Order: sequence, then structure tokens, then C-alpha cells
Amino acid sequence: AKEFKMSQGRWPVKSAKVVLGLLRNAEANAEFKNLDTDNLFVEHVQVNAAQQGRRRTYRAHGRIGPYMNCPAHVELILSEKEESVEKPDEEVK
Repeated sequence: AKEFKMSQGRWPVKSAKVVLGLLRNAEANAEFKNLDTDNLFVEHVQVNAAQQGRRRTYRAHGRIGPYMNCPAHVELILSEKEESVEKPDEEVK
């Protein structure tokens, strides 16, 4: 955090590992489809909240408390960069 002039703060390690895993998976999928993996770029990323999972946890004195998780849907689209082709000079007629 000192690099960004912040006194406190933590990095989202768990979330970063998930996104890194998705990127590796997308790269493997592109390689399987015979795409040039060195020429890929992230075109679109979208994260939406998914339906919460509901479970119960048992508390003292016979009570029951909520035990919920907050999953997410992550959409990641990679594309190949198209090589730019120079337009030929037009001849004047």
C-alpha cells in the first residue's frame, strides 16, 4: 500500500486468484481453438451478483442463525487483435 501512498489497506487476494484462474482458463480455451494467445486482449469484463446461498448454523440455546454466501457471475470475453494493414496509395487518374 505504500506504493500508492496509502497508510492502510489490503489486497483482495482471494478475488485476484479467481480472476487469474479465469484468465488462464480463457487462454487455454483460446489455445485449444488454435488462436494466437500472444495476440489476445480482454475485450469485456462484467461481474454480476448471483443468487445468495442460504444455509443455517446452529447457535447456543437452541437458536438458528443464517449462514449465507454471496457468489458472483463473472463474464470475461477475450479477442484477438487484428493486424493493421496499410491502405495502398491510390493512383491519380
